[in-house]
Formats: sequence, structure tokens, C-alpha cells
Amino acid sequence: MASQPRDTFKYRFKVGKRTVHGGITNDLERREREHQRRWQSGHITKVGRRTTRDGARRWEKQNGFA
Repeated sequence: MASQPRDTFKYRFKVGKRTVHGGITNDLERREREHQRRWQSGHITKVGRRTTRDGARRWEKQNGFA
């Protein structure tokens, strides 16, 4: 059985020091632009290293972002 690629980032989107959204993506720059349509002054903070999609989904669910 082949292992899954570690191609997924976990992130928090912050406005100032406040986290307004969190999630997972395979493209942090694109996802940041998408969120900035709603929160123009916000930015993404990457959480940890790239991980598998399954691992990222578990993190997302455990942290209440799913």
C-alpha cells in the first residue's frame, strides 16, 4: 500500500491577533486571496508542516473548523 502524499497545509486565517477562520488547503496563497475578499486586512498563518489530506482533515475536525 502506497503512502499518501504530504501535500496539504493546515492554516489559521487571522485579522490582527484574532483567528476568524481555519482550515486546510493545498495552495496557501490562493486560499489567502479567497479569504481576503471577506477580511481584507487578514493573513494566513501556517500551522505545522505539510501533512496528508486525512491527517489535515482530522486536525480540522478536532479544532472545530470542519
